[in-house]
Amino acid sequence: MDWFAASDYWLTRLVLQRALAGVYLVAFVSAALQFRALIGERGLTPVPRFVRRVPFRAFPSLFQWRYSDWLFASVSWGGAALSAAVVAGAADAVPLWASMLMWALLWLAYLSIVNVGQIWYSFGWESLLLEAGFLAVFLGNDETDPPVLVLWLLRWLAFRLEFGAGLIKWRGDRCWRELTCLDHHHETQPMPGPLSRFFHRLPKPLHRVEVAANHVAQLVVPFGLLMPQPVATFAAAVVIVTQLWLVLSGNFSWLNWLTIVIALAAVDSSLVAGTPTPSPAAAPLWYVVLVCAVAALVIALSFWPVRNMISRGQQMNASFNSLHLVNTYGAFGSVTRVRHEIVVEGTDEEEPGERTVWREYDFRGKPGDVSRMPRQFAPYHLRLDWQMWFAALSPAYAAGWFEPFVTRLLEGDRDTLRLLRRNPFPGGPPTHVRALLYRYRFTTREERRETGDWWHRTLVREFMPPVPAATHEERSDR
Repeated sequence: MDWFAASDYWLTRLVLQRALAGVYLVAFVSAALQFRALIGERGLTPVPRFVRRVPFRAFPSLFQWRYSDWLFASVSWGGAALSAAVVAGAADAVPLWASMLMWALLWLAYLSIVNVGQIWYSFGWESLLLEAGFLAVFLGNDETDPPVLVLWLLRWLAFRLEFGAGLIKWRGDRCWRELTCLDHHHETQPMPGPLSRFFHRLPKPLHRVEVAANHVAQLVVPFGLLMPQPVATFAAAVVIVTQLWLVLSGNFSWLNWLTIVIALAAVDSSLVAGTPTPSPAAAPLWYVVLVCAVAALVIALSFWPVRNMISRGQQMNASFNSLHLVNTYGAFGSVTRVRHEIVVEGTDEEEPGERTVWREYDFRGKPGDVSRMPRQFAPYHLRLDWQMWFAALSPAYAAGWFEPFVTRLLEGDRDTLRLLRRNPFPGGPPTHVRALLYRYRFTTREERRETGDWWHRTLVREFMPPVPAATHEERSDR
């Protein structure tokens, strides 16, 4: 079936699948290491409480039937182990049906996690991983050539991802049209990386070039992904280079790496010298029928994201079905001009006063200590740190989880403290915790030379007044 098989893309499939399994591995490990404090039985937003409020059809998940921290850990670490096996080539060492089962288990396990993850899993890259992971189920293995239809579905996903992101910027904040957004964005993005200060300090004309290049990469180049070869390969190369630039300039979890992986579907591996094409067996009929059915499903479900893209009220990062199959994407339709950070502090004094010494809790990724260089964490996702960025934009983003977070600090909860870089009270929990809102900015070259600091901060206001441990004990008694 020449119309069905893309024999020249065997290397493309090999690299794409192994890389996608690597992203799955990071996602499952991230879930396993952070879930107890965030959504566990004693988490900030517990899964058992959530599933009691929502129907299965709206949030299908294994954990709708039964939840325990042990079960969640088993699913997370089991998914990580299976991902690692696929990275090592296990899916190519088994029959086609078994390979598809492996990919399906990865998708089902991560879908079960995302659909009970609540605010902590509300990011576009969660749905993106599920959509790409679903298509990977039907990409086959070494037993057969890659299906042309699935490669085109992945190209269609790459197009929607990039073009949707470009549209949301062009329609959103006017600074994108004025080419001035990057005067602020490198400094105010959710989690700066070690090179973000360097990018922020680039001359403003270079920032204009960056924004203009972004518009070309997201509004023009995506059409090349849908063109014949070698145009599609060149378009994919532009997408990959653009994403690597974003990797260097910030921490966006696995969004950029996953975009690179998906763009690989447009790369014709026969253009790579010295890669002879293997001759696998013809695809079995049941596989051909299944792939055609999936293609028809994706085409039908594409109605909603296409309607969203052409709408003036375009949404960012929306899923139109509970299985996250065909979604819409976009990021940073608006850019903040000023960076605010919540600094959480505690004291062990019985009655805080004007001379009280407050000790600061250090987070792993978000800015806190002004002398600490921003770290590179992506593709790993620090979920609490990201939500702290949103909470600094508005207290409404912290509703439902910030007070429980303070409660856990007052209790000295080990799972919560593991999410932080440093616990300033190793001998026992504090008596009071408070939160202050600061304005942060990168230091100038002169300030950096003089103080050695990466950040300069100015107190804006109190975010949460001092909360005594007794208050939370009394609430627990009630």
